[in-house]
Amino acid sequence: MRSGNWSTVTEFIMLGLTSDPNLQILLFLLLLPVYIFTLLGNISILVIVGCNTHLPTPMYFFLTQLSCLDLMYSSVISPKMLVDLLSKKKAISLYGCVTQVFFFGATGSTEFILLAAMAFDRYVAVCNPLLYTVTMTNRTCMHLVAWSYVAGFMHSLIHAGCLHRLTCCGPDIMNHFVCDYPVLLKLSCTDISINDLVRFVFASLVVLSSLIVILISYAFIILSILKIRTTAKRWTAASTCISHFTCVFLSYGTILFMELRPNSSSSEEQDKVVAVISTVVIPALNPLIYSLRNQEMKETVQKMYQKISHQW
Repeated sequence: MRSGNWSTVTEFIMLGLTSDPNLQILLFLLLLPVYIFTLLGNISILVIVGCNTHLPTPMYFFLTQLSCLDLMYSSVISPKMLVDLLSKKKAISLYGCVTQVFFFGATGSTEFILLAAMAFDRYVAVCNPLLYTVTMTNRTCMHLVAWSYVAGFMHSLIHAGCLHRLTCCGPDIMNHFVCDYPVLLKLSCTDISINDLVRFVFASLVVLSSLIVILISYAFIILSILKIRTTAKRWTAASTCISHFTCVFLSYGTILFMELRPNSSSSEEQDKVVAVISTVVIPALNPLIYSLRNQEMKETVQKMYQKISHQW
């Protein structure tokens, strides 16, 4: 048991995903390939888009930013989680914990805002195709991405700053495998009502505002698709949005599950499962979704493979 503010705490002890040694090894063997695939998949998208001049459209520019965020988002959590699965003592320093909280929240928040920007891009492409090149200029795309990063990192910085007003009375044991903001709030023995209020207000601004932009964009997209007379053209228009919509469904599905589910004794264990899905599984699925659902990506990969095989 340790008492004092956060500055007097040197480290936190994590309980991790499970206390079963055999299960820890099994989870390590399952999650390590997933993390490696996340790295290879997202780096491959960056290389494919960067090396092909016919792909740098706004949609692929946003896709490269999504891949960068997935790389950062997963790498903030996965390496430490994998090491802890093979370690007896699962500890993290105070500064390491605060750093993890900041970048975990910053990359996650930025991704939600970026998904809203990508939804707007799809809205313009489907609903106003003649104005697409005029509306989605390089300058506009850069501004949308820049504001996504600024808003996401500022959102996380505010939460990290609010941690300094808290007092940790012990125990400094964390029933999780990641330093997340709500997890740290549970360790505080001071009034966290202000922190909860700040978290609710700013989370609503980021998550709900992004979700509203996405829902409105897709409402107009669906209406525009329904007005198309031929089935082939209707499917062509819809296919450009399927990959993005799938990523939105996965990303928002996990956070809405955590926020809307009833509190129970198993909520902490559920939090761990959802955190694994959001930080390890989804970043690995995003490049796979865009590669399998996007005809241009598949054709580009085939051309690159043929070019490399001819050289060898």
